[in-house]
Amino acid sequence: MHLRALRHELAHPRTSIQVCLLGIFAGVTSALLIVLFRLGIDWLQNSGVAMLASFGLSQTLIWLIMPVAAVILILLFAFITGFKHYRLGIPFVIHRVKQHYGHIPWRTTFNQFFGGMFALAGGFVVGREGPSVHLGAAGSSLFGQLLKLPQNSIRTLAGCGIAAGISASFNTPFAAVIFVMEVVLREYKIHVFVPVMLAAACGSVITRIVFGEGNELAYFSFSSFSQWLYLYLIIFGCLLGVLATLFNHLLMSIMTAFRRVSMINRLLLAGLLTAMGGALMPDALGASFEDINALFSSHPSVLMLVIILLMKFLLAVCAIGLGIPGGIIGPVMVIGMLAGAVLLFPVSYWLPVDDFTSSFALLGIAGMLTAVLHAPLAALSAVMELSYRPEIILPAILVIVPAYVTATQFLGNRSIFIQQLDFQKLPYAITSIRESLEKTGVLAAMDTDYKLFYDAPESALQKVLADAPTLTVIQQNKFELDIKYSWVHYDVSLDRHADPISYQTMSGVSAQATLAEVYELLKSTRSGAVFIYEDNQPDEICGVITWNRLQSYLQRAQF
Repeated sequence: MHLRALRHELAHPRTSIQVCLLGIFAGVTSALLIVLFRLGIDWLQNSGVAMLASFGLSQTLIWLIMPVAAVILILLFAFITGFKHYRLGIPFVIHRVKQHYGHIPWRTTFNQFFGGMFALAGGFVVGREGPSVHLGAAGSSLFGQLLKLPQNSIRTLAGCGIAAGISASFNTPFAAVIFVMEVVLREYKIHVFVPVMLAAACGSVITRIVFGEGNELAYFSFSSFSQWLYLYLIIFGCLLGVLATLFNHLLMSIMTAFRRVSMINRLLLAGLLTAMGGALMPDALGASFEDINALFSSHPSVLMLVIILLMKFLLAVCAIGLGIPGGIIGPVMVIGMLAGAVLLFPVSYWLPVDDFTSSFALLGIAGMLTAVLHAPLAALSAVMELSYRPEIILPAILVIVPAYVTATQFLGNRSIFIQQLDFQKLPYAITSIRESLEKTGVLAAMDTDYKLFYDAPESALQKVLADAPTLTVIQQNKFELDIKYSWVHYDVSLDRHADPISYQTMSGVSAQATLAEVYELLKSTRSGAVFIYEDNQPDEICGVITWNRLQSYLQRAQF
């Protein structure tokens, strides 16, 4: 009884204590999963390096072996699950959220957890936010599926899991909320916003308990500089827009060029390229912010920064483009930091390099994230939260806007996630009508005041309609192998040979469905009705939705 009441409440698109509690539960569950994922990465990498070092191998040989060993383990788990490996990460999650209410197949989740762990431990230039988004959405939406909650609430739970996953990865709850709204859900609705915020807060609390209060960029401070440099920031942003466009174009070119190559060969090639890059320059491996901080602390020359930037850039697009199961945001942030440090040197005569490297690195993150992902607000909130300094807002805006305009208008660059979705032929766009109707579950709109008859004669049905013309009347007819339901109502057509009452066959939809599924069944005739059933028992009706009732909800949703 309590579960049924919960389902009815969650079917309404409104903020309630129930949806807030579910957001908290989703946040805690997803954050614990991400914490386990992060601890697994550290353990695997430390154990692997220690084991290889015990054989007397040099660091060069260790990082020649680690990426190849990681690929072998990734392929082993992919073989066990029988899964097409490129259906992972943020683009896949966006597709599932938009087209399947956030339902994530368990095999992809299994592959993402272990594949992402091996990839990150193996030194590939990929980020952990891609697996975090995937795992967060899967962990929270699975809970909704087990309880058979309405589909609209399962989508909200998926958004909560994504926010908690990002927050648990970077300890940036505000940026996580904005990312979910701007990139994944692409809407700002208060009944979704509140539980997502709670989930992000839970993710941040749990990651602080396990890994400490600060984030991995806490040592990156922002130093204010004179307003005369604002003009250079505009140029700085334009250059980042060019770099981001080049990144997206090269990544998609690699994906296209190796599209017909088998997954085994693609991943082995990625492992060999990363191994050779690590052997030549160990600093080029991984997408760790701590490594970048250590690099900046060693006061490298501009030539060294350019070489490492180039190596990171190439290894990132090769790893991601060839199908290594990792995220794209981490490498983009690292490339942005390095590009920001390099682009500081033209004004180093007026600004001390040691004092302003962190500032330009943070601004580089803002410009690259904006131009690569097409998420300017998420980029702004990320650098503001990472730096703990509100003074960065104005300089970041002066970088973000030219980076976005340069990439989109002048160079025709699109969001990398949208390009990957198109490449993989994963649909993500839905009509405005369907988007409005998917927010409401059928339990919130169904009519429970109806009269059900069992093989009643037409005279009895006419009498009921005469006494209550607006009453919803349903006729059940039993056959040998089936049961059919019909909506009985007065025939208002102008055909003089028509019967007094009309029988329209009804289709059934699950109580988990939204009004969008009802619309798909009735839109061709613009009339009729559907019946609602619970717990996969289509023989038992719990409510009815007519076309007129659906129209009233659609008009209400539009306003």
